[in-house]
Amino acid sequence: MSSTRIEVAKSGISFGSALAIAISWSVNQSVLWAILHGIFGWFYVIYYMIVR
Repeated sequence: MSSTRIEVAKSGISFGSALAIAISWSVNQSVLWAILHGIFGWFYVIYYMIVR
């Protein structure tokens, strides 16, 4: 059961980063911003949803 939770957390973190990078690229078209937003992951996705 514990290993399942870890795998879900890893998938969620990587999906959040990929989503943040995609949103950042579509808005800014800057590799540096996309990398920065990818690091913050879900935080940027939630911020984007609130602001837009």
